[in-house]
Amino acid sequence: MTVPIDQAVLQCGERTLDLGQARIMGILNVTPDSFSDGGRYARVDEALARARALVAQGADILDIGGESTRPGAEPVPLEEERRRVLPVIEALYAELAVPLSVDTMKPALMREAVATGAGLLNAVNGFRAEGALAVAVEAARERGVALCAMHMQGEPQSMQRSPHYDDVVADVGAFLDQRAAELMAAGVSRGQILLDPGFGFGKTLEHNVALFRGLPRLAAAGLPLLVGVSRKSMIGQLLGDRPVAERDPGSAVAALLAAQAGARVLRVHDVSATRDALALYSVLNADGDNEQDSRGN
Repeated sequence: MTVPIDQAVLQCGERTLDLGQARIMGILNVTPDSFSDGGRYARVDEALARARALVAQGADILDIGGESTRPGAEPVPLEEERRRVLPVIEALYAELAVPLSVDTMKPALMREAVATGAGLLNAVNGFRAEGALAVAVEAARERGVALCAMHMQGEPQSMQRSPHYDDVVADVGAFLDQRAAELMAAGVSRGQILLDPGFGFGKTLEHNVALFRGLPRLAAAGLPLLVGVSRKSMIGQLLGDRPVAERDPGSAVAALLAAQAGARVLRVHDVSATRDALALYSVLNADGDNEQDSRGN
């Protein structure tokens, strides 16, 4: 888990995220219809309790989302997404010291979330909504906010209808390189950019597997990668059609493999399992290296 990146610190507004090693992003869905935990944390008090638990379990950053982007999901009106997200960000910023990310595609909500305390804008459509890029660049330049651009082919309502790539790793890599170049050309620092290959967003199982195997190629570009495969259908399919409730062990293994391949931020539901997988690997791998060195001497 030592794939080099250009800058080992991600600037997230007034807070920073040390990317010297893989970090855990805890998922906090404040939606009634998320594929995994929809409705469980829709009230502010429920969301706060869940956030505290995620941080206690080892989350280094929290990602708050008020609109489901699962395949086939319908868009949420701005006012409703605002109602779900902003009170949670405001309360968390006042109470917790970890950086806060807002998972949204709407420029107006991006601006309001940053004013409320969000230090990372996480856009699953790569800031391609009208006005989103300008808002993101303004937030990055004036408030030091970090930006995560994700690859998605199509829109959530239609993205899984026969997605096609000539070479999924090359195509996704080219898109991410282009978005990063556009952000930097607009004045965003490299130390504020995070890139997400977008597993499950306009990709078949075969595409997802190829993309996962190609993570070292994407990481070699030097910008930090965010990988989110937690509880996704690819985990269930690869394990013989496991239901969502039984995907956490597989998700933790996938997170560990992603970290080994160069990912620096792991977006997960089960923080404890991911933390333990990373910690155990670190200890056992270090011991193995020491033993090999001693035998060599």
